[in-house]
Amino acid sequence: MHDKSVVSSLESMGCEASANTWLMGKGFTSLLGLDRAEITALVHEAGEPGYRAKQIMDAVYRQRVETLAEISTLPQEFRERLAQSGVTVGAARIENTFVSVDGTVRYLIAFADGQTVETVWMPEGDGGEAGDGSEAGEEAENSSPGISGAEAHSETSEPIAGLKRYATQKPSRSTICISSQVGCAVDCQFCLTALLGVKRNLTAGEIVAQVCAVLKDQKVSPPEDRINLVFMGMGEPFLNYENFIKAARLLVEGVGIAERRMTVSTAGIVPRIRDFGEEKIRPKLAISLNAPNHALRTRLMPLNKKWNLEMLIGAARDFPLRTREWITFEYVLLGGVNDEPNHAKEVAELLRGLRCKVNLIALNPGPGIDFTTPSPERVVAFQKVLRDAGIPAFVRRPRGRDIYAACGQLKRTVEVATSPDAHLPGISPAPEA
Repeated sequence: MHDKSVVSSLESMGCEASANTWLMGKGFTSLLGLDRAEITALVHEAGEPGYRAKQIMDAVYRQRVETLAEISTLPQEFRERLAQSGVTVGAARIENTFVSVDGTVRYLIAFADGQTVETVWMPEGDGGEAGDGSEAGEEAENSSPGISGAEAHSETSEPIAGLKRYATQKPSRSTICISSQVGCAVDCQFCLTALLGVKRNLTAGEIVAQVCAVLKDQKVSPPEDRINLVFMGMGEPFLNYENFIKAARLLVEGVGIAERRMTVSTAGIVPRIRDFGEEKIRPKLAISLNAPNHALRTRLMPLNKKWNLEMLIGAARDFPLRTREWITFEYVLLGGVNDEPNHAKEVAELLRGLRCKVNLIALNPGPGIDFTTPSPERVVAFQKVLRDAGIPAFVRRPRGRDIYAACGQLKRTVEVATSPDAHLPGISPAPEA
């Protein structure tokens, strides 16, 4: 059932009006978030020559300026007129940073209205792209054989070596995890972000601004530097669909990150999965599965009541995959809940015949989450059942677990010293920068 009315009601649920709007000639405030056509219209409205549009695009998206004054290619008089009209670049502000023992950085990023989201920089990725058929996936497999091998890795296995490696060489396949909403409306029972509820949608400009802020802070610049991007931070991207899609286009056309290096994760908004398959520019698709049957998935992900497994798998089977593209199914393993060998057999049967692979994620714990992390042995056993059934299965490394930066941990946490891993051997509380 292609129920767009339901999607629209969910998209507006608990969300305030967007911070930025586009009204021709008046009312818009941010250059970040405008595409080439909109900036061209702005330039035309101001009576400036057309080449000013390229100058603005380059300054905002490639040079990542933060103020109008920094756009030195524009005449001062034009910059002053823009400022007098209330126009700003719309750059995000890094309010705080937390650095993990493995080099992962969790950014608390603030916007003009005071709302904040979290964005995560992973200098060596987390193996999430492995096996998805893309260039980024091949890099993940070749650089981290343990991700696809028979051993489930612990974040604490090589913390000091990881930091030394990060300090002495420039990462070749870093990943940025970005947010699409302030909070989240999808009440997954094992996710810290769900405890926030949802405050509002992010605009396309605010989504892109996160990436620009992190790239500038890390002193990297695509496409020269290979950057992978995952829409897996706070929020459900498909409940902010139009802004997410526009942001993806801007990240490709403006910032220079190839769509084959982007992945979007959805909890299963079935109508939007079908819409997404029709987009000309689109990231790779990942679907949060987390349970092999209707009853268990409904318990863990109440959204399953609206779009159940049958509908979800049906949309996945209909999804128009490109050459060498695979769908990724994400499966968070909860100790004693969904991690039994029989659960793995059910997953294998559910996905049989799909061009897909499974990313296994051992639960990243946090306060208020009533589940436990399974042992590495149980993770390996689950992976083996899937692989023996012919389903490619990979174990995602937890990155930044000690600073609440790992999958499912984003909750704008400031007191990182209370992290469940803070007192494990080799782990010390992460400093605030």
